[in-house]
Amino acid sequence: MFALILLVLAFFVFRAAYRAGTRFFHRFVAPRPVEDILTIVAASIATGVSAQGMWRFSGDVLGFDGPLRFLLFAFIEVAVITSAVRARRNMRENYSAGIDGVAVWALTCLTAVLSSMDARSLAEAIFRLAAPLVAAWLWERGMAIERHRITGRSRINWRITPERALVRIGLAEVSDRTASEVDAHRRLTRVALAAKRARALREAGASNRKMRAALVKLDRAMDRAVEHSGLAVDSARQEALLSQIGALYNTAALIDLTPPVPWSHETREPVARPAVSAAPVILLADDDDEELQLLDAPSPVVDTAQRAAQMRAAREYWDNQIERKFVPRATDIAHETGIAVATAREYRALWKLEPRAHALLEAAYNEHGIIDTGTFPAIETEHVLTVNGSSPNR
Repeated sequence: MFALILLVLAFFVFRAAYRAGTRFFHRFVAPRPVEDILTIVAASIATGVSAQGMWRFSGDVLGFDGPLRFLLFAFIEVAVITSAVRARRNMRENYSAGIDGVAVWALTCLTAVLSSMDARSLAEAIFRLAAPLVAAWLWERGMAIERHRITGRSRINWRITPERALVRIGLAEVSDRTASEVDAHRRLTRVALAAKRARALREAGASNRKMRAALVKLDRAMDRAVEHSGLAVDSARQEALLSQIGALYNTAALIDLTPPVPWSHETREPVARPAVSAAPVILLADDDDEELQLLDAPSPVVDTAQRAAQMRAAREYWDNQIERKFVPRATDIAHETGIAVATAREYRALWKLEPRAHALLEAAYNEHGIIDTGTFPAIETEHVLTVNGSSPNR
């Protein structure tokens, strides 16, 4: 009967323990990823090793014995666990471990040093030093993973990394371009730079020896580009070369640009302007124009949506005119789309650097000696030279 009673009690105890273990598993273990479970297990083992070292330290060095030794030997490990729990809660609430995170590392180093001081050999001392540090490192990595999961960003971005170092010394590529694309881009860049150098020497009146050397360098760069990058048959790379040359030739034009302020119509409310006369006003164009322009009254301030619509209309008009091999003036763009002349002039200064427009302006200069001043964009349409939309006899 006594054995039967013990069996029944053991059954109930086992069933209660099984149910508690099942609830604990489904509540705390199942929702966590595998790496978190392994981190907790490894950190618990390392903390146990540290606690065993403190047990020996409290008995051999401090002279604790009996219940006093049992109650006081692991006070630092308990403080480490308490600080770790507080740091995790603080991280979830404030996205930072705070002073408790610093306390975890400080107390870990303290218990590692104390437990290693009672070691009987160098190997044991190194082992007792390493165990608490391993536990702290696993805790830190678990915090970092949870911080990234909550905030969606890492804690710090290092300025010096292996990837950045390899890119800096030229052994790695910052983009996902292939080796052939990188080589073609570099060869086209060499051609553009050699052309800019030769043009600068010619405009500066350099000696024949320097001009011959520059032209030889340009010819050599062009030969290599045609041979290795397919420049003669690849239209995309031809346009890329023209874009680079256009940008290099017109670098000085950047100092004359007055780009619009992107937040001018978004950070302040439109201010009502005083009423003006409906009669047209005669305005003198800037230095880029060589004629008097008959302009309408100043356009009112528009909101961001209207401004974007006007810019799309101006761009569409510009593309249509370029398709017709005509480079419109700023006044033409303003008249056709309704935007201000100053804004149209800023758009035109940027768009005329594009490959197709730049090619038309270069052809007009090379064939007819006409310089683009914003007033006379000369182009050729149907074998007739057109100046500002009028015939050459005008």
